Amino acid sequence: MGRLNDSPIRIKSFQFACNIVLYCDSLKENKDFALASQLVRSGTSIGANTRETQREVSTKDFKNKFGIALKEADETMYWLEILEATGRKVPKEMKNNCEELIRTLVAIIKNS
Repeated sequence: MGRLNDSPIRIKSFQFACNIVLYCDSLKENKDFALASQLVRSGTSIGANTRETQREVSTKDFKNKFGIALKEADETMYWLEILEATGRKVPKEMKNNCEELIRTLVAIIKNS
């Protein structure tokens, strides 16, 4: 398991969460409060659950937290797709980063 303080997944999920918060601020400016709320919750939860993995004591707990992070990443992609499908501008890089997080989380879970 090891410490994940400097791991790519920790760094990327933290940066992604920061970008989600900033993007949601712009959604709120356009009165998209409900969608912003859903997106900020799921988008920041990825990193929160990834961070919690360093506190887990067993492989089962470790995989469980990464599994929750993966579910949150999938939900985040869902909200980004809803926003895009309803005419909101979603930064392509944000979707790409979310897809990368999903792929990374899947690999971590499979290899744990």
